[in-house]
Amino acid sequence: MNDTPDAPDFSLADVAREGLIERPGVDPAVHDGTGRVDLSFTVHTLAEDGVAQPPAQRGVRVPPGVTVFDAASWNGIAIDSTCGGHGTCHKCKVQITSGAEVPVTRHDQRTFTAGQLAEGWRLGCLVHATRDLSVEVPPLTTRPKAATVGIGRQVILRPALQKRYVELDEATLSDQRTDLVRLTDAIDDLELTADLHVLRRLSTVLRQADFKVTAVIVDEDLIDVEPGDTTAERYAIAFDLGTTTVVGTLLDVGTGTPMAVTSMLNAQQPFGGDVITRISATMMDPDALGRLQQAAGSTLASLAAQVCREAGVDPRHVYEVAVAGNATMTALALGIDPEPLGVAPFVMSSSQPPTVLAADIGLDLHPRARAYFFPALGAYVGGDIVAGMLATGMDRDKRTRLFIDVGTNCEIVLSDGETILSTAAPAGPAFEGGAIRCGMRAADGAIEVIKLDAHAAGDDPAVTLGVIGDVEAKGLCGSGLVDAVAELVRVRLLDSTGRLVPDEDAKEIAPALADRLTRIGEERIFVLHRPTPDSEPAETVYLSQRDVRELQFAKAAISTGWSLLLEQLGLEHRDVQQVLLAGSFGSYLSPASAVRIGLVPQLPVLRIVAAGNVAGEGAKMALLSVRERAGALALLEEVTYVELSDRPDFNDAFVEQLSFHS
Repeated sequence: MNDTPDAPDFSLADVAREGLIERPGVDPAVHDGTGRVDLSFTVHTLAEDGVAQPPAQRGVRVPPGVTVFDAASWNGIAIDSTCGGHGTCHKCKVQITSGAEVPVTRHDQRTFTAGQLAEGWRLGCLVHATRDLSVEVPPLTTRPKAATVGIGRQVILRPALQKRYVELDEATLSDQRTDLVRLTDAIDDLELTADLHVLRRLSTVLRQADFKVTAVIVDEDLIDVEPGDTTAERYAIAFDLGTTTVVGTLLDVGTGTPMAVTSMLNAQQPFGGDVITRISATMMDPDALGRLQQAAGSTLASLAAQVCREAGVDPRHVYEVAVAGNATMTALALGIDPEPLGVAPFVMSSSQPPTVLAADIGLDLHPRARAYFFPALGAYVGGDIVAGMLATGMDRDKRTRLFIDVGTNCEIVLSDGETILSTAAPAGPAFEGGAIRCGMRAADGAIEVIKLDAHAAGDDPAVTLGVIGDVEAKGLCGSGLVDAVAELVRVRLLDSTGRLVPDEDAKEIAPALADRLTRIGEERIFVLHRPTPDSEPAETVYLSQRDVRELQFAKAAISTGWSLLLEQLGLEHRDVQQVLLAGSFGSYLSPASAVRIGLVPQLPVLRIVAAGNVAGEGAKMALLSVRERAGALALLEEVTYVELSDRPDFNDAFVEQLSFHS
């Protein structure tokens, strides 16, 4: 397979103008008369260590006119995409290796070099299967770099999951208590309830174990009776169910010790990189909800199997899971129609999801294991943020603190020690590499750190890059994007409006960097990495003028959100005593760069803390303490949600936040 550099994306308006969403007519002579087209996929994958695996062959038959991307998605073949196949992200790169010649769209021309086009590279969402085709699918990064731990608090160990070992007296003619009463009498500090699953096993297990058994209890539900003393085997799994990445942590509930942790890309990725595109998928296709639910379940199941395998734990000894996800991810995992979340007035079916069996969401653990889902404050401040607030103690600290979870939908929480406000800002996909010319996820080959020297001389490099995996740069992830813009602002190659300065000014301002300012077509770019000294601009990893605009809009939406919350509490920027940057992006973001571009308030960098995966930490706390679960529920009453779209001053505030300050 050939590496294909990311390149300019295109708009929905472009797609509509070119008629790309219409199926072309099909000549009856081009297929076998069955009314179907045969596609042969060769799917390339990478092992966890990044080593290429033998390609898998997969044949599918689809109606003529279906796009290659949709054909793959319908059949469980993952092709990279952040827009869900709507023709806006330029990520769904495939290689047509045999079959009829596939037309080249002008969007393909923007995405691939002439050599790559000649080799058959196309955007999968723009290739309509009107004839039988063979398609090569590049490997998808299934384990992007992610924060698996974060800031948390110590908790008093009081889990909902308990195991009680008891030795019972056998029944006699003078003691004819039922088996259930005999057991519950021995555990008299709890009001136990038992379902049919337990009753079917109870009598047999008691007698086979000589009435020496372990009762397995979640809350006050008796979910199993096991022979002998199994109190040492007591496990649970905490999940951070993210839109992009899902993290699973296996816990020994008896000691509170994490046994194993791992992460992987959410298998819902082919439906789009953000919640809006996934909601849209369910609105356009009645079968999409079921497929999205299955994808969420398979992701959770894969993580559960892996952490159990790594820790040497029998999955049947995992009796509870806790899931912290945004409102859309929670709804999709439970199979609840998310459409009301995506249209005004943005209403959830319930702020408190029910506790369900883990098996009902696709997990192969103990048959009666419970799945606890975090409550949500609103359609766009969900259970993951409630879990994050729980972990960081936003309701317990008297300092003025600002909590920001940066992503496609950016959640913001502000507390002055008395009042807690929350809101959500539509930041868009820029921070995850979407809508960025050379954007990519935080995987091997992604530039994550950038330093510029405007006056480098001799052997000193003008551009120093930090690349994930210490391999050659292939693209730019979110933290690298912020670094690139912040550094260009610092060396004054970007002015306060976000415009790249003219070439003649660049030579005077930053002579060591001026030759990196060039053009692709009519658009100006700044070259970050050249694969070879004579690489054409389109073959480099670069930052474009449009990329800068994408970041400006994203950071302005976020800074407008927190500035309006500060205003509502009568506070100034300098009053903020701590900024918590949550999530994977916040873990790897340079605080200095965040301050320089105005993503966070202009504060000393020591006040800005990378909080890490606080949603996952909150999920752990919920498994280790029923008091913390009660605390999560209490947050629903303590936090006031502010709807930014209702604010008449939002647009004016947004415009004010667009500029950069060097």
